[in-house]
Amino acid sequence: MTKRSDQQPTTPTVQVIERMFNLLEVLASREDPVSLKEVSEKTGLHPSTAHRILNDLTIGRFVDRPEAGSYRLGMRLLELGNLVKARLNVRDAALTPMRELHKLIQQPVNLSVRQGDEIVYVERAYSERSGMQVVRAIGGRAPLHLTSVGKLFLAADEPLRVRAYATRTGLAGNTRNSLTQLASLERELNQCRQAGIARDNEELEMGVRCMAAGIYDDQCKLVAGLSISAPADRIDENWVSKLRATASEISAALGCPKA
Repeated sequence: MTKRSDQQPTTPTVQVIERMFNLLEVLASREDPVSLKEVSEKTGLHPSTAHRILNDLTIGRFVDRPEAGSYRLGMRLLELGNLVKARLNVRDAALTPMRELHKLIQQPVNLSVRQGDEIVYVERAYSERSGMQVVRAIGGRAPLHLTSVGKLFLAADEPLRVRAYATRTGLAGNTRNSLTQLASLERELNQCRQAGIARDNEELEMGVRCMAAGIYDDQCKLVAGLSISAPADRIDENWVSKLRATASEISAALGCPKA
């Protein structure tokens, strides 16, 4: 009796998967449905082989067959893509780059998101061994117009929405540097749009200055802000390029094509 080997050949399985990927790549390269003949030519597969694999993918809804002999990507891929997108948590994408930025500058790095008329700190990277630091508590909140990240969100709003925000909040100030007049805030937001960087010049808290860059999702929509907080006399303009690069890295991880 011949002893059966415990190791099964893997080549056929890998070959089928490789062929499947090649077929999907061809379909992804075209907006319109692709004929079986063209698919066969571009993949180098025999038409009967391509048809068999495409038929299996159609059953699984990974491929649609709008009419006999033509194929396009199916809705199942969109459903799976949306699941991946939902799981791409901005905090998870940001944490490692934030820690790397903190190592470079030795000052706290904060991740914040907008909730209504406030920003909320959702993550931070800092070290207690770095001496005196400005550390924002996770879960802490602050008005949009008093913070660097908040200004990023206001700068992304239409002017009418900014004015509505000013009316709702009254632009209450915390320090003598706070921007409590709409005209002053609008000038600041214009500078923010031009520079792509927002700043807090001791407006939330005396003795503390911040700079922030935006983080964008796969639709290039502003979803969060990355900021550096430091004692006012320690802020360093050389941090700007590092801050931009880190924010762009996080945006790219979230799928922003322009990051």
